[in-house]
Amino acid sequence: MKSQSGQFNKKGEKIMAIGNVVQRGSFVYIYDEKGRQIGLLSAGSGPKDRLMGYTSSTVNIQRGSFIYTYDEKGRQISITSAR
Repeated sequence: MKSQSGQFNKKGEKIMAIGNVVQRGSFVYIYDEKGRQIGLLSAGSGPKDRLMGYTSSTVNIQRGSFIYTYDEKGRQISITSAR
């Protein structure tokens, strides 16, 4: 019998870790550890709008004077002032 490994969310769904995140123009592409695209976000179109960075579970995008944090599926987790 094969055991399941990895992380699961509260709904019991397997969480795919973020392997890479790339900004191309006004879009941010999220890829898993195997290089498959798992999410797509808008980077915005303003002069300060851009991908700020990512971890294995979150993506941070600055739009104007706010930084938005998203999960691996592109769902917004939080918003904070960029100050």
